[in-house]
Parts: sequence; C-alpha cells; structure tokens
Amino acid sequence: MTDTSYETRRQRNLILGLVFDCIGMLSFTIPGIGEFGDVIWAPCSFFLMAWMYKGYVGKIGGAVSFVEEILPFTDIVPTFTLTWIYTYFLSADKGRKQQANKNEISK
Repeated sequence: MTDTSYETRRQRNLILGLVFDCIGMLSFTIPGIGEFGDVIWAPCSFFLMAWMYKGYVGKIGGAVSFVEEILPFTDIVPTFTLTWIYTYFLSADKGRKQQANKNEISK
C-alpha cells in the first residue's frame, strides 16, 4: 500500500469517525426519542465500524460500538474516534516495528 492511499484512508476514517460519533451523540440530546434512535443506530454503528476497520479491530470495535450505543447514558463515549486513535497511533507503532523486522530478515 502506498503512503498516499494510507494517508487518504487515515483522513477519511477520522472524518467519518467524527461524523458518526456526532450522530451517536445526537440521540443523547433528544430526551425520550433518543433511546429509540439508539435502537436503530446501534446496529448501523456496528456495520459502519466493521466496514471502516477491517479484520479483528473492526469486529471488536463494532461490538463495542454496538454495546455503547444500546446502553443508556453511554452515548457520550466517542467510540469511532477512540478506534481511530488505537488503529493509527497505538497499534501503528507495533506494525511499523514488525515491518522493520521483516525488512531486516529479508536482507
């Protein structure tokens, strides 16, 4: 994967994540109607998370997002943004180290 496509995907996931977190928090601001909105938004957030982040991170992130949206009073947690931070900052360092090790071995 080229650096340009990586950066494009990284920026796209950040923007979409912020938008989806805002959508999830909107139901928190509308008393009464909000909990009904969560019932509809929870499965949507699961599928969107799995679409944005492939593999293990997407599945676990989707499940966490679903639970966060379906439980009352947890809409304030920015699950998409936290997943973005995990993917592109916390686990990215580990991925870079593994790639460097593979490059050393192949020399």
